Amino acid sequence: MRRWRYIRLSGKQRLLIWLSLITVLVSAVLIVAIVHMEPILVSMATARASNTVNRIVVEAVNDAIQGGEIDYSVLVAFEKDAQGRVTALKSNMAAFNRLQARIADDILLRLSEVSTTTLSIPIGTLTGSSLLAGRGPTVKVKMQSVGSTTASFRNTFSSAGINQTRHQILLDVTVNVSILLPGFRTSTKVSNEISVAETVIVGSVPENYTYFSTAPDEADNYAEEYIMNNG
Repeated sequence: MRRWRYIRLSGKQRLLIWLSLITVLVSAVLIVAIVHMEPILVSMATARASNTVNRIVVEAVNDAIQGGEIDYSVLVAFEKDAQGRVTALKSNMAAFNRLQARIADDILLRLSEVSTTTLSIPIGTLTGSSLLAGRGPTVKVKMQSVGSTTASFRNTFSSAGINQTRHQILLDVTVNVSILLPGFRTSTKVSNEISVAETVIVGSVPENYTYFSTAPDEADNYAEEYIMNNG
């Protein structure tokens, strides 16, 4: 007949066993919590990053406008005939390219200054319950964002009334943001279209104008001549 032997553990050994069990339990709870928190953290981090980027882009463009860097008369020149009628519009591509690079650099600099932020998430929100959302003490999570930006100008023409044409210069800004969170990462793209300058041309529509776009996919960023209203 087999006899069972009982091993008597010392107090220190029992303490180590209990500590090991607690560690395993806490680790399991943390893993479950992180898996449950991930979609909530991604949603909140993406919203925070998008709001921050939108604010930075608007501030950078407004500062450029208020500082006189965006001047329609410098960016676009009119050609007129002997009767003073506008016959052509020509864009200053060198000025556009310099301004584009300056604004893109300014946006990246401002983004780097706020790259690390803290998300404060109520514990009730982490439960996923709509009744507990926003309730309870908060859990603070640090978020770090790294971004890259592209800025490009383009123009549009539209009717502004009888015998009038509105010419707008638009700035398209796209910021790709990589968001680093504890244990994982996510990313988002924020795009803005901002009208930075415009004028109303009174009289007949010019027969030609210099079409411009500083977007990277445009071949060599050179202006191309297009004919308006000439089928």
